[in-house]
Amino acid sequence: MNKHKEKTNNISINRIFIFGVVNVFNTRTDLALEAKEIYENESGKDIDGVKISESLKDNIKITNVNVIEDVGEKMIGKPKGSYITIDIPKLAHYDGELRDKLSKVMGDELKEIINSIGNDLDNSMTALVVGLGNWNITPDSLGPKVISRLMVTRHLKQLVPDKIDERIRPVCAVAPGVLGLTGIESSEIIKGIVDKIKPNIIICIDALASRKMDRVNSTIQISNTGISPGSGVANRRMELSIKTLGVPVIAIGVPTVVDAATMANDTIDCVVNELISKSKTGGEFYNMLKSMDKEEKRKLIIEILNNSENIMVTPKDVDVVIESVSKILALGINMALQPELNLEEINTFLE
Repeated sequence: MNKHKEKTNNISINRIFIFGVVNVFNTRTDLALEAKEIYENESGKDIDGVKISESLKDNIKITNVNVIEDVGEKMIGKPKGSYITIDIPKLAHYDGELRDKLSKVMGDELKEIINSIGNDLDNSMTALVVGLGNWNITPDSLGPKVISRLMVTRHLKQLVPDKIDERIRPVCAVAPGVLGLTGIESSEIIKGIVDKIKPNIIICIDALASRKMDRVNSTIQISNTGISPGSGVANRRMELSIKTLGVPVIAIGVPTVVDAATMANDTIDCVVNELISKSKTGGEFYNMLKSMDKEEKRKLIIEILNNSENIMVTPKDVDVVIESVSKILALGINMALQPELNLEEINTFLE
């Protein structure tokens, strides 16, 4: 295990860090917005049963994908529900003031999601926040890092109720780790906790997989449909949702990786499009690329990747970005779960 971790933390190729395990060549994405784009690009038509709207809050773009019918659910492979995508401005990871603004926007959207599922928390209701992922692998450590920055209050409300501000709501948190570290499914751990403490709402944070490199570490997705841990890297576990846990589950995620095979596929398509745009319609290489179907491209890509389909990629500065994103998410969640407290009060509590 230690040797594997050592390799995982040190392998780099041309400014891109490679990690992870996947099993099949496919277009992988955890983002509902990308799933919709993929279907429409491949089919050439709009999807019935899916509505999309865009808005700006403090110059931050927000896209809401609502899957409202069974046909839409089937076409994009996402359960019916609301998927809010918040774009992270480019300088947010290096600008504290911009991070705080982004956290507020995210917190407001999270509050709306909470209210939409009929769980407008009062001061006596308990929220359980779950940080999914492996803290030993940087791109997968988002969930545990967010948990370390949360305003956890449930124990204080129980142990010293007279000394705790009445405006503070009970919040508890857990980072259950991954099966390879604990030997226990995350869902089993969470189910046991839920049965014991009986929270009124669950918020799960996880690292996701994106279809496009430009969305990696630059998008936040919030949904009211729950989550299937590991689905982005073809390592799907039991879903965490109201169906399996009996409690409404809100999922928050940020894509931190993209499938290397998908990037190679895009490169081939880009080369073909570039040749077409320049009217270079002759030549054996061009004709070969143009005539290739998906299966032939898949075989070529596997060969390019040294006969390995088991690679995911993430940017070189992922360690800095994960630190930044975890702060953004944690503050946004703190604001949503403690709406009667201002930013200064929340920060004072965490000192």
